[in-house]
Amino acid sequence: MLVNQLAVFLENKKGRLYSLTSTLAENKIDLIAMSIADTKEYGIVRLITSDNAKAIKVLKDAGFVVTNNDMIGIEVEDVPGGLANVLKEVENCNIDIEYLYSFARTKQGKAIILFKADKPEETLNLLKKTNVKLITSMLD
Repeated sequence: MLVNQLAVFLENKKGRLYSLTSTLAENKIDLIAMSIADTKEYGIVRLITSDNAKAIKVLKDAGFVVTNNDMIGIEVEDVPGGLANVLKEVENCNIDIEYLYSFARTKQGKAIILFKADKPEETLNLLKKTNVKLITSMLD
């Protein structure tokens, strides 16, 4: 019940983001989701593609530093408090959210949330017990 995500270390230099996205495009790999956390000198580009295994290979071949990890994906009601209701349960179980990003209004009345937790198995078990809809692929 996890969504695989790539993380690419990217120097904060003109043209680097274009180089990353054009490398994927040239190899017919579609970007499904992307988030960038940056500092003055570098950024971490987190992304999900239509073919993460192929993306890792072509990006490494092009000289990018790439890792991958699994994220917990959930679907919540796209209303005030939709995410807060889920996070309350997570907080009550003393689980830390390391980072999170969302895709609001992906379908009528729903938002997709991806997050990394310090206790992924415990978090998944909690979410299953509370009937939160888990997402296994961003391509669905």
